Amino acid sequence: MTTKVNPEPRMLIDGELVEAGGGRTFANVNPATEEELGQVADASREDMRRAIAAARRAFDDTDWPTDRSFRRRCLEQLHEALVAEREEMREQLVLEVGCPRMLTFGPQLDAPLDGAITYPAQLIDDFSWETDLPDAPDFRGNINSRRILKEPVGVVGAIVPWNYPFEVSITKLAQALATGNTVVLKPAPDTPWNATLVGRIVAEHTDIPPGVVNVVTSSDHRVGEELTLSPEVDLISFTGSTAVGKRIMEKGAATLKRLFLELGGKSATIVLDDADFSTAMMSGLAVCSHAGQGCAIPTRMLLPRSRYDEGVELLSAMMGGVPYGDPQRPDVMMGPLISEKQRSRVLGYIARGIEDGATLALGGGRPDDQPRGWFVEPTLFTEVDNSMAIAREEIFGPVLVVIPYEDDDDAVRIANDSEYGLGGAVISSSLDRALAVAGRVRTGVLSVNGGMVYGADLPFGGYKSSGIGRQNGTAGFDQYLEVKSLAWPAG
Repeated sequence: MTTKVNPEPRMLIDGELVEAGGGRTFANVNPATEEELGQVADASREDMRRAIAAARRAFDDTDWPTDRSFRRRCLEQLHEALVAEREEMREQLVLEVGCPRMLTFGPQLDAPLDGAITYPAQLIDDFSWETDLPDAPDFRGNINSRRILKEPVGVVGAIVPWNYPFEVSITKLAQALATGNTVVLKPAPDTPWNATLVGRIVAEHTDIPPGVVNVVTSSDHRVGEELTLSPEVDLISFTGSTAVGKRIMEKGAATLKRLFLELGGKSATIVLDDADFSTAMMSGLAVCSHAGQGCAIPTRMLLPRSRYDEGVELLSAMMGGVPYGDPQRPDVMMGPLISEKQRSRVLGYIARGIEDGATLALGGGRPDDQPRGWFVEPTLFTEVDNSMAIAREEIFGPVLVVIPYEDDDDAVRIANDSEYGLGGAVISSSLDRALAVAGRVRTGVLSVNGGMVYGADLPFGGYKSSGIGRQNGTAGFDQYLEVKSLAWPAG
């Protein structure tokens, strides 16, 4: 370990920081060096069941679901304590996630830390928990007063990926807690420390009652599946791959589990023929950010055939100059992939692209100057047809494919010709034209002319195989609430 940190190896179950049953642990590994960073508790299914039972009791037997002012105070305590640990979290994220340090000043840490908790905490006071409708007659001729209530769902199982672990965890936690739910948080085994640090802060620096927040770490994905199978869990909030999301839907059907699923993507950037290519091509660098390990990162670029060669030449020069390597370096925007397994997956897709007839214009291999760590070069494919695997399947690596189109209608057709519908972008010198095209693209979030679709008050989620539901904003609140309708004789 090159940077001194103070990781928390224990889980949080029922208000106590605990080891796994039998004292089992597993290694947390630095993807940039392949070296072990330290150990963390390796929970069993029984440990998970204890956490679920604690969350159930906390929801059923305390006033957490109904005491809104108390919830707000606890969230404010959590935010204050996390801010005090900001630099510790920054170091841990760089080490265990392999994310470039520069990204911790944005979406990996600072952006969610500065908004993901404070917005839901404020919304507790501003949200319409009760709505009175006008008195109305029923079919018997009686006049009724009517009211709609919004109440917490119950126990939430929050299952978190490894690519942006703190951002996803704190977003799920803050929204679920603000709405009065209790939570069992299951981080990815590749990146457990950020979650256990949150658990320690909850236990030591907040008044959050025992069982309201539980953090369970495990190297076994089947331990997390206990959340999906348990009848004591009311809702699964999952961010990750579409394949796992489908499994959660299938396994949760037996208990009619409520679901929020934020899944994969194969997002397209549509560059219209009137765009300024000298700046528009910079959007292609997004695929290099965090080595392309982001569900909403646009990994297809659609260029007008009339300007295709011009765009490819600019893209090749820009991507060829991307600084990548040691994520501790302040200038690096692209670190390693998370694991050897993920690197093999990405290299396999690159080989498939070549086999299918695409032109490898840049990169495509392991960098010679990075003998350790799970790195892949920034990779650019041209002459790509949208039917190729590299254009249809989520690679989750620094691989951009460039597809030509004939006109605006053709660009929209290609963008929509995907099982996914999470993100995307449209770039034009005309805002009206860009907005018109954006309105026809079937995705949940779209950047128009470089706008950033990000914020605690802005709903995020996808169409089609990219998921179900939305997080953030009032839509995120609704995700964790049940609706109750009341009526009584008008007096």
